[in-house]
Amino acid sequence: MSARILVVDDVPANVKLLEARLSAEYFDVMTASNGTEALALARRAECDIILLDVMMPDMDGFEVCRRIKTDPATHHIPVVMVTALDSPADRNRGLEAGADDFLTKPVSDIVLIARVRSLTRLKMMTDELRMRAITSLEIGMQAPERSAVADTGKGGRILLVDDRESSYERLATILAAEHTVDVEPNPTEALFHAAEGNYDLLIVSLDLNNFDGLRLCSQARSLERTRHVPILAIAEAENSTRLLRGLEIGVNDYLLRPIDKTELLARARTQIRRRRYTDHLRDNVQNSIEMAITDALTGLHNRRYMESHLATLAEQASTRGKPLALMILDIDYFKSINDNYGHDAGDDVLREFAVRVRKSIRGIDLACRYGGEEFVIVMPETDLHVAGMVAERLRRSIAGEPFAVHKGTKRIEVTISIGLTTLEQKGEAVADVLKRADTALYRAKHDGRNRVVSQAA
Repeated sequence: MSARILVVDDVPANVKLLEARLSAEYFDVMTASNGTEALALARRAECDIILLDVMMPDMDGFEVCRRIKTDPATHHIPVVMVTALDSPADRNRGLEAGADDFLTKPVSDIVLIARVRSLTRLKMMTDELRMRAITSLEIGMQAPERSAVADTGKGGRILLVDDRESSYERLATILAAEHTVDVEPNPTEALFHAAEGNYDLLIVSLDLNNFDGLRLCSQARSLERTRHVPILAIAEAENSTRLLRGLEIGVNDYLLRPIDKTELLARARTQIRRRRYTDHLRDNVQNSIEMAITDALTGLHNRRYMESHLATLAEQASTRGKPLALMILDIDYFKSINDNYGHDAGDDVLREFAVRVRKSIRGIDLACRYGGEEFVIVMPETDLHVAGMVAERLRRSIAGEPFAVHKGTKRIEVTISIGLTTLEQKGEAVADVLKRADTALYRAKHDGRNRVVSQAA
């Protein structure tokens, strides 16, 4: 797994040592000798992970880390402090500054590489989401970076899996100061509990009685509903080998007993902040996809989606030898609605029209806003006779009940005209089908509107 690692240390010997260790594992290594240089490299997005010394001349590592984590352009870059400082106060200060981990020199090669690999996987996943979410900025959605920087990481929902009463009572009490905590002492029920609970963090003891905590972590990673929930593992100090194995299978962070209260809270906040940020990225990606193919006013598919998807439906119909019905609908005298009642009333009509369309068609049918007051409905495996019955039912649905506008203060009569045809000839061009339906619509409007006109192939 290749990644660009930035090593920041003002002691050349330390830099050379870390560079040799990482290069041997095929990581690309960059170096900086002070905080200012490190911040510049981070802002240019030239690194995936930062290994940061604390004691430097111009700006100490705590301040460098704080600046990285409070800058929207760099907050997502994992930071590991690698330092000779070993007191709990120093460790907690680093975690409070936003560091993803705090390793004390001399660092075992195995521990260092395992942590770097784990954070590399996380960073690459986040980068992929960030790249996909760029589209959301182009269509006016808010980027999550600034809210992520401002997020305290508090107020999360945590599931604690621990079967030792003395342990989980103490941990739950500490965590309850900042979060909502559920305790699951039965590890066989934990996965079901996690899947149903919409948690921001799972904390799993690896010292469960008669149950493998790592297997539980692995199962959580393989289950769709818990795949993206961060996992914080807790183990005895002598279980470092199992912890390293945990990092390989997807554990995000770990703590060794005895648990320091401040460190537990700091690591929980870090994982919850990251969960919220990646969730926001995923939501942006999903929303941008939906907005790209959906008409914002009516919620129906837009013309772009219809034109691409109709070709697929037509090809499937031809291949299977099944009919495909297509109708074009036009709201009669829509311009007069806008002129007499205002464009807000016109929007009310379009929204309600879309609701009635959905109620009149099947789930497999495709309903799109074609443009303005024109709509297209495509009905797979439907012949002209059945499609005509559906069109007539829809026409009656529109004409049979007035449309409420201006928040229900007024009600106006609305009718539609429908042109209907089917794809009958194998390999017929979609444009020809649309043209035939449009011709039928023109006849419906010419013959007095509020009617359905069919035209066979």
